[in-house]
Amino acid sequence: MSVLQQRHSVSGVQEIHAVDPVVNDEKDNPHNLHLPRYNHNGHLVQRGIHPDGESGRRWVHPWMFLKICIKSSSMISKFVNVLWPFVPAAIAVHFAKPDAYLWVFALNYIAMVPTANLIGFAGQELARKLPKVMGVLLETFLGSIVEIVLFMVLLAKNDNGNLIPVIKDAILGSILANLLLCLGMCFFVGGMRRDKQEFDSVVSEVGSGLLLTGGFGLIIPCAFSLAVGNDIDSVALDMLVLKISRATAVILLVAFIIYVWFQMRTHHSIFHTVLESDEEKDADREEDLAKHKLTFTECILALLLAIACVSMHAIFLGELPRVFTGQNCIETAIVQEIEVIVEQTAISDMFMGLILVPLVEKFAEHLTAIDEAWDNSMNFALAHVLGSSLQTALLNSSLVVIVGWGLGIDMNLNFSTFQAVLLILAILVVNNFLRDGESNYLEGALCVLVYLIIAVTTFFYPN
Repeated sequence: MSVLQQRHSVSGVQEIHAVDPVVNDEKDNPHNLHLPRYNHNGHLVQRGIHPDGESGRRWVHPWMFLKICIKSSSMISKFVNVLWPFVPAAIAVHFAKPDAYLWVFALNYIAMVPTANLIGFAGQELARKLPKVMGVLLETFLGSIVEIVLFMVLLAKNDNGNLIPVIKDAILGSILANLLLCLGMCFFVGGMRRDKQEFDSVVSEVGSGLLLTGGFGLIIPCAFSLAVGNDIDSVALDMLVLKISRATAVILLVAFIIYVWFQMRTHHSIFHTVLESDEEKDADREEDLAKHKLTFTECILALLLAIACVSMHAIFLGELPRVFTGQNCIETAIVQEIEVIVEQTAISDMFMGLILVPLVEKFAEHLTAIDEAWDNSMNFALAHVLGSSLQTALLNSSLVVIVGWGLGIDMNLNFSTFQAVLLILAILVVNNFLRDGESNYLEGALCVLVYLIIAVTTFFYPN
C-alpha cells in the first residue's frame, strides 16, 4: 500500500505528513474523489459498492461461490445447509410417488428450509454492498419472498374460496411468529450473554406505531362484520366486507410506501446513524469483515437459484392431487385442510396455517435476527423483526387482496374473532416490552411462552 508524502515548511521547520489514499473518505475530503479506495481486507472498492461488502472479485467463481454459501453467516445457518439433500429428494418423490401425500408434504416442507436460508444469506451479502438503511430494507423484503410466493400460489390455486381462510391464517401466523417467537428468541438469546440489551427509541417507536396501524387495518373488516352481521343478510354483508377489505388494502399499501419513504429519504440520516453505531457494538464485527464475500453477480445468482427452488416446492405443494370425500373435492396445498395429513398426524388446519407454515416462511429472517441479537446488534435485530412484521401487515396482505381483486377472487381481510383477538393482544404485549428501550432474557422467555400458548390452543382448534 503506497504512501504519499507531502512536505511543507512551518516556521522554518520541515514536516512530513503521511497521507494514505486508500482509507480517505471522499465525504471528508472532496479532493479525494478520484483516489482509489480500499477496504479493511485490502480489496479495491468498486464504484457503488460499500466497503464492508466488497469481495475483491468479479463475476462468478464457482468453487469460491459454493464455499462461501456453505459456510454461510452463522453456525446455526451453516448447520441448516445439511438439509440441502432434501431438495432433490422432494423433487424426486413428487414425480415418482405423487400419491404419497404425507411424504410429498413433509419433504417439500423441509426442503424449503435450506432454500429460504440461502435467500436470507444472499440477501444479507447483497445488503452489505449497499448503504445501511437501504440494505436492511432490501434484506427484509428478500426474506419475505418465500411468503409472497406462497400467497400467490395459494391465490392462483383457489377454486371456490376454499383457500382464502388458509391465506388469512398464514398472514396472521407470519405476524405472530415474528412478534412473539422471533422477537422473543432475540431477547432471550441476547439476554443470555448480557444482563440487558439496549435499542434506540427511533426503531422501536416507529415500529410500534406502524404495528398498531397495521393491526387496526387488518381487524376493521372483522369488527364491521360483527357489528352489522345481524342487521343485513349474509350476501350483502360479504359484499360490504369485501369492499372494505379492498379499500383497506389500498390504504395499508400507501402506509407502507410512506414508511419506506420515511426511512429512505426524509429521516434516512437518523436511521443510518443508529445502525452505524449498532455495528460498532457487534461482537463479531471483525470476524464478519474478514470473511470472504460473494460478488454482486454471485448474490443475484444465489437469489435466483433459491427463489426458483422455493417457488418449485410451493407449486409442488399446491399441485398435490385432489382428495375426494363423497361429493366434496379438496385441493391440497401446503397449508390447506388436507384430510389425509390431518387424519394421519392429528394436526388441525389452523395449526398448520397459523404455526407450521410461518415457521418455514420466515425461517431466514428469524435466523438473521437471532444471530444479530446474539452479537449485541439489537437495532439491526429489531429492524429485521419489526420490518418483516410490517411488510406482512402492510404490504403482503395488501398485495394478496389487490391481486385477488385483479383475478376476480373475493379475497377479504375478514378474520375470525379469535384471530383478531390474538393479533391485537400480541401487538400490545410486544409494544409493552419495547417501551423502555431495553430487553432481557425474561421478556424474551415471556414472548415465547405466549406464542406457545397460542400454538397449543390452535393445535386443538376444531377444523
